[in-house]
Amino acid sequence: MAGKIRVGLLFGGRSGEHRVSLVSAASVMAAIDRTKYEVVPIGITPQGEWVIGKEPQAFLAEGVVRKLAGERAETDTGGTRDPSPLPSPLSPSSPPSLFQAGERLDVVFPVLHGPFGEDGTVQGLLELADVPYVGAGVLASAVGMDKAIMKALFRERNFPVLPALTITRRLWEAKPDEVRAMVEQHLTYPLFVKPANLGSSVGISKVRQASELAAAIDTAALYDRKILIEQGIACREIECAVLGNDYPQASVVGEIIPHREFYDYEAKYTPGEADLLIPAPLSDALTEQVRTLAVAAFQAIDCAGMARVDFFLEKETERLYLNEINTIPGFTSLSMYARLWEASGLPYPLLIDRLIELALERYQDKKRSQSWIEHL
Repeated sequence: MAGKIRVGLLFGGRSGEHRVSLVSAASVMAAIDRTKYEVVPIGITPQGEWVIGKEPQAFLAEGVVRKLAGERAETDTGGTRDPSPLPSPLSPSSPPSLFQAGERLDVVFPVLHGPFGEDGTVQGLLELADVPYVGAGVLASAVGMDKAIMKALFRERNFPVLPALTITRRLWEAKPDEVRAMVEQHLTYPLFVKPANLGSSVGISKVRQASELAAAIDTAALYDRKILIEQGIACREIECAVLGNDYPQASVVGEIIPHREFYDYEAKYTPGEADLLIPAPLSDALTEQVRTLAVAAFQAIDCAGMARVDFFLEKETERLYLNEINTIPGFTSLSMYARLWEASGLPYPLLIDRLIELALERYQDKKRSQSWIEHL
């Protein structure tokens, strides 16, 4: 590929993890090798509007959407415009124009977390646009986002997962007594109640007794129509990073020690609310079990590029349970995914390099498959 590789850095988005995505994008832009890559920042506002600008800072600034709205208002009323460069807004129907020949991107690096970015929707758009992209494909992204489907697949593979029930918001609204009876029949307190399709522990509640169940389900139902009710245990939180395509590799293993009752949103994103231990203080046998199961989970959903795989280690029995796989984990240089690879000998700038290489490698491999149109 002659000249610099043109990388579309896609961030922001409509999910509750919008701000986390901005931090991830800022970290990538600060660390990426500008002698090898030309970065094209592409932002998505919380309202779903796509924006392109010449200055990355304009995308990442707090309140960029307010600035856009203010500039439009001043223009409409004949006021004086702010001379500083701002992103140019695109309508929600315009994203495909980004990938036409005149604006050709060699590869897209999505750092979108949560729904409308990590769930296969953007990946489907990029497939249609025939643009290589970093990370999991449509299927793996969708399965990785939906905790209920993910855990069903893991059970099918006989991976160790905690008992759980999946209900819908409408079932809860129509038959709350039936839901309570199901919970009491199959699970014991404490429990965790989660939106099935969300990340960063948004909408998750710990339920210690029956009187807390309704409020927890109502909270999760604010974020998703499908709700996961999972058995709680006294455990340690273990994480492992995976990198690769058809031959993925596992990093060293880390442990999260939250200073709160569990690893909730505040513990994840408030400085000083959790300790990250790398490597995790585990026996060699347990460490190898984590790394082996992390790669197996990655392959089970046909993942590609990167993923962080999270585990519960029951304190009393030291039994390991597979919790979930995150196909676009937090991606700052201080995030667990990057830190685990740093400890494994792959520093953050080289990790970015490797992910772009994997994206291009996977795209070329897919191109080897013949289209059915060729046989018409």
